Amino acid sequence: MSRPELQAPPEFASTFYYGDTEAKKYTTNTRNQQIQADMTYRALELLNIPSSQPVFLLDVGCGSGLSGEILDEEGYVWAGVDIAPSMLQVALEREVDGDLFLQDIGQGFGFRPGSFDGAISISVLQWLLNAETSHPTSSPPYRLNRFFTTLYSALRNPSRAVFQFYPSSDDQIQLITSIAQKAGFGGGVVVDYPNSKKAKKVFLCLFVGSGGGQQLPKGLEGEEDDHVRFERRREKEKRRDRTGKRKGVKDKAWILKKKELYRQRGKEGVPRDSKYTGRKRKSIF
Repeated sequence: MSRPELQAPPEFASTFYYGDTEAKKYTTNTRNQQIQADMTYRALELLNIPSSQPVFLLDVGCGSGLSGEILDEEGYVWAGVDIAPSMLQVALEREVDGDLFLQDIGQGFGFRPGSFDGAISISVLQWLLNAETSHPTSSPPYRLNRFFTTLYSALRNPSRAVFQFYPSSDDQIQLITSIAQKAGFGGGVVVDYPNSKKAKKVFLCLFVGSGGGQQLPKGLEGEEDDHVRFERRREKEKRRDRTGKRKGVKDKAWILKKKELYRQRGKEGVPRDSKYTGRKRKSIF
């Protein structure tokens, strides 16, 4: 079966392929969870954000929050956008920590300039290559231009954006990278395991500004090591409690840092700091 983005434009596929039932099935599928986790971890490696500073990330095509769950675990504050209402509803039901926006990324963003310290996207960028009609504003070049131009504005200088995607040809890669560069981005394509049909992954790694001497990372070589996948899976399971829910490493310092970032971003309703902030509650039983 061919990929959904090859059969229908995103505004149709968002309800046909990712309706209420399909969104829940996708989210609870353990294989989807593992693939999403592996690619999110890799995207964060390529993003290369210093661990010493709090950051605000944009998750483009956040879906039901599988990537956002990883961002939570790693201590990032984030916001997510997606075109599928059912996927966002599942994310709300799962009580993800990120702020969620219903958005067609092909129409561009309306965020304030410099709002985000970085952006990631997993398996989304190729959707912009499917046009609904022959109208100029629905064409892939127009949608890609709107997307990259407004994203560039929403990112601070310097920063990075990393997109894992599934191109169907070298021409698509060339189209995407050329439009991103015209929008002001530096960087290019990073390919992991280029000689493996099964493990090959394509990432678009973009730079805003040249501060810090940003250089394009190298892709992973050879065949994907099963041991690496096992270690990632083991680390993921270590973060779960007995009920199967993820355990976030959220001590007092982490909570204070996150609350301060929320205040800097102008978010309302942030609880005030007190002696009870981050205090562990005693077990009821």
